[in-house]
Amino acid sequence: SLPSGSRSSKTFKPKKNIPEGSHQYELLKHAEATLGSGNLRQAVMLPEGEDLNEWIAVNTVDFFNQINMLYGTITEFCTESSCPVMSAGPRYEYHWADGTNIKKPIKCSAPKYIDYLMTWVQDQLDDETLFPSKIGGCSWVALAGPSWLSHALTPPCCCVPGVPFPKNFMSVAKTILKRLFRVYAHIYHQHFDSVMRLQEEAHLNTSFKHFIFFVQ
Repeated sequence: SLPSGSRSSKTFKPKKNIPEGSHQYELLKHAEATLGSGNLRQAVMLPEGEDLNEWIAVNTVDFFNQINMLYGTITEFCTESSCPVMSAGPRYEYHWADGTNIKKPIKCSAPKYIDYLMTWVQDQLDDETLFPSKIGGCSWVALAGPSWLSHALTPPCCCVPGVPFPKNFMSVAKTILKRLFRVYAHIYHQHFDSVMRLQEEAHLNTSFKHFIFFVQ
């Protein structure tokens, strides 16, 4: 996550929140604590005993929020006239298709492309069949009746099975991360001067480095 107290508090799309108290929230806090140590390679490693899909899901949400904030700081400079095509330098131009609403890739401006992209990512993250927020967990249970009977019959903690990640989760996550990379690439190639004027380059560089270590 990015440090607060900067222009980065402005976001492009609504922030995607991980429910507090959930196991995914604990994983996010673990990642943030490790990141705070400054060791990015350590921060991206799967914690011992944790589920790989859940770790990827938590980090994908976090990168969506980071890019959301970073792009939010430069939206006034990324316009239809300044960026008529979505590109990352002269050699890379991106056309948008999501396979459902827009099946054939279309050429569009960078702000339009990024709007399509972030809306699409948001839809994937909000889809409980793709990114289940209830992975299971434990809760205290109580039965009606005398407390001694309740304790005798009931374990103090009841663990419920979670919603499993779908079989195609890894390919969906890879597609999301590949597309989010394009926003970093566009910011670096087309708007780095604006980022420097806003003194946001440290945030951008740390976020991008973190992202690259993670996807490797």
